[in-house]
Amino acid sequence: MSVSPTSGEFPRAGFMRRFGAWVYDFLLAVAVYMVAGGISFGIFGALFAYQVIPNQGFEHAIDLQRSSIVYNTLVYGWNIAWVALFFVFFWARSGQTLGMRAWRLKLQNQDGSLISKKTGFKRLLPTLLGLGNLLVIFDRKNKLSLQDRLTDTEVVVLSLEANRGRL
Repeated sequence: MSVSPTSGEFPRAGFMRRFGAWVYDFLLAVAVYMVAGGISFGIFGALFAYQVIPNQGFEHAIDLQRSSIVYNTLVYGWNIAWVALFFVFFWARSGQTLGMRAWRLKLQNQDGSLISKKTGFKRLLPTLLGLGNLLVIFDRKNKLSLQDRLTDTEVVVLSLEANRGRL
């Protein structure tokens, strides 16, 4: 394992450990998406039932939502926004999502400090649903993913002691 040149204390994470955390976090992200979806459709359904949103000839709210690009964008955008907020919240708060904690990983700036929410949002797009981590396979020396390189961050493997009591 290579040790980060700037933080020095903990080695950078390799691909397999990152992938393990990705699997855990993917399942959590699906759950967040489903809860956000239930809430968004509950709100949309209530607005439809109380005719705040015109029914446009549809009997059911889901039919109206599926037929409208605007309503589809609002509902699915809401769901995706909550998933993005899930990751950014945990990254900025402690450097660890729940999946990262299980695999003893921590996201940090290359100086060892916690990332900002702004940096967290910058990481989301180049992460490419986890595909940005494939770069770690080819960069065995530095072990930096695409999103790490673009945001000057790193993912390190914590010791058991350092991982205890986090979050």
